[in-house]
Amino acid sequence: MRSRRRRRRSRAVIIIPLVLVCLMAAAAGMAFLWFAKGQAGVRQAAPDERFMEYTGYLTEGNYEAMYRMLDSGSRMDISQEEFITRNKKIYEGIGASSIRVDIAGVEEKEDQGIQTVSYETSMESLAGTIHFFNQVDFKLEASSGAVGTDSHDSEKAGKKRKTAKDEEYRLIWNDRVIFPNLSWNDKVRVTTDKAVRGSVLDRNGIMLAGKGSASMVGLVPGKMSREADNDSEDGINRLSELLGVSADSIRKKLSANWVKDDSLVPIKTLKKVDELNLQSALPEDENVQNRALQDELLTIPGVMITDTPVRYYPLGEKAAHLVGYVQNVTAEDLEEHKGEGYLPDSVIGRSGMEGLFEKELKGQNGRIISIVTSQGEEQQVLAAIPRIDGQDITLTIDSSLQELVYDTFRDSKSCTVAMNPYTGEVLALVNTPSYDNNDFILGMSEETWTGLNEDERKPMLNRFRQRFAPGSSFKPITGVIGLAAGVLTPDENFGEDAAGLSWQKDAGWGGYYVTTLQDYKPGTLQNALIYSDNIFFAKAALELGADRFTDGLDRFGFNQVVPFERKMSQSQYDNDGESQYSNADRIETEIQLADSGYGQGQVLVNPIHLASLYTMFPNQGKVLKPYLVYKDTPVPEIWIEDACTQETAETVEDAMKAVISSEHGTGHAAMRSDITLAGKTGTAEIK
Repeated sequence: MRSRRRRRRSRAVIIIPLVLVCLMAAAAGMAFLWFAKGQAGVRQAAPDERFMEYTGYLTEGNYEAMYRMLDSGSRMDISQEEFITRNKKIYEGIGASSIRVDIAGVEEKEDQGIQTVSYETSMESLAGTIHFFNQVDFKLEASSGAVGTDSHDSEKAGKKRKTAKDEEYRLIWNDRVIFPNLSWNDKVRVTTDKAVRGSVLDRNGIMLAGKGSASMVGLVPGKMSREADNDSEDGINRLSELLGVSADSIRKKLSANWVKDDSLVPIKTLKKVDELNLQSALPEDENVQNRALQDELLTIPGVMITDTPVRYYPLGEKAAHLVGYVQNVTAEDLEEHKGEGYLPDSVIGRSGMEGLFEKELKGQNGRIISIVTSQGEEQQVLAAIPRIDGQDITLTIDSSLQELVYDTFRDSKSCTVAMNPYTGEVLALVNTPSYDNNDFILGMSEETWTGLNEDERKPMLNRFRQRFAPGSSFKPITGVIGLAAGVLTPDENFGEDAAGLSWQKDAGWGGYYVTTLQDYKPGTLQNALIYSDNIFFAKAALELGADRFTDGLDRFGFNQVVPFERKMSQSQYDNDGESQYSNADRIETEIQLADSGYGQGQVLVNPIHLASLYTMFPNQGKVLKPYLVYKDTPVPEIWIEDACTQETAETVEDAMKAVISSEHGTGHAAMRSDITLAGKTGTAEIK
């Protein structure tokens, strides 16, 4: 009896880089030429070497080359087309990559002339790492076109054998070469367990973005009127008119391959009718009109209206610029975010908090790759990653304050920042006019989109991310710079030589004058803030000079990014990233410097930056970092440690209290008996 021959090799090959694969292919080509031309000592590529060649083709996605390595029996069992389809669907369907093969050994089966290669495989997939041990058989078989025999061997062995150079090891293939437990009629299934997108909440847990429900208008083809062709067309045309959707797009949806007579084909999503408030609403109310529209839609044969889950923004236009919105991913999104778990029907944050916290909100889809029988019964799980729902993001925003501010200024072009001056928490970020971010979820009509973009009030513009001339609200900042430089003192009559309501430094200014609204005496810092005197702060800026004035701005963060969650157009940077205090590269003229002292001229400030600077007054000269993400125990973080001295901060704060408490103060209308308020009004040219 012939003894069993046993050979073992230990080799690990990682088949990843294209360059490596190309080099291997080139080396294999040279080996082939050498074998073909060699005479004595010729040997065939060993089975383990042949299997590594096969795996190399797999990594390249060269399924045709893989098929050419099969033995004749395997090729009789499966055609090349079937082989390519089977392998391609499985490997590419599971997202196989980074395939690694370790050869454990090679063993010859007794009396069969078959060599068995034992190996270990690991690969990355859509559901994580797949790892298994397996075996594959090879046998010597004539290479293509080989018909010669060796007569000398025939005489000695008593039988004919093909010469070594005319034989090669070929792979005996079946479905278990792909996965050990895969049968020919099994399937490899990828199941996705979609993650639930996290919600955006206000400081009190009130939802700003999250799960909602809408009304999906659809058509059931089998229930559309078919008494005459025109009846069906009339229904489509009527539906098109009511929904603002083209008739062609409706027909296209109805003709999709998956549509059957009893299918519900989605056409458009509408806001859900608020039944509770329907009775008390006026006829022109959107809710009433929505109910009337849906009632009319239901008169069209085949129309059904059902509830459907959607992303919902309860505050709508009152917080649209802050919260943002999501949209369905595009082909460009899928390419840009390849490998991040997005599916063709996923959504992605486009703006606001939805975009800023996209990674945290989206979560991670769960996936299972398994072998299932032809009846759909799960046979083996190959890999799995659990579903991880998106995180909820809680903001420092107070919804009631957000709504109150919006309702107050809804008809104005405005931006409002409300901040807790002792913690840095942003309590409201309001932009008017605005848009309803729910329209992006339901599908905005072309008419609505055009209207938003052509509105001269620019409702899509996010004003709290821009920079503007701050006007008189900047005067306390000039006051701090002047006090710190010794140009101003709390009680100095700095404005006593002012000439009425207009002033110019000298005749060199030509016809240009700095003007103010009220005459007063004495010209102290406190009175200048109470009466909001432009002339006082213009003179202060001139006395400081451009260098000391801009040095003061440097100290207030005009040449660094404000530490805030959202990226803003900072007051200290122009479009090229250079430090900027103004529209120009520097304050070039005395007139520009004078106007800048009272917040006009060339000074541009981001509203959140300016609100942050005001925190220096109640915090003994320390400027706090503004922030939006809620903390259970707010601990104020200092942005600028020594913006000014405690004495200077108290001096300016006392003056701003007088702006409210004094009957002459420009902010006296805000006076309350139960709260001590400090502030500064401001009116500026729009820049």
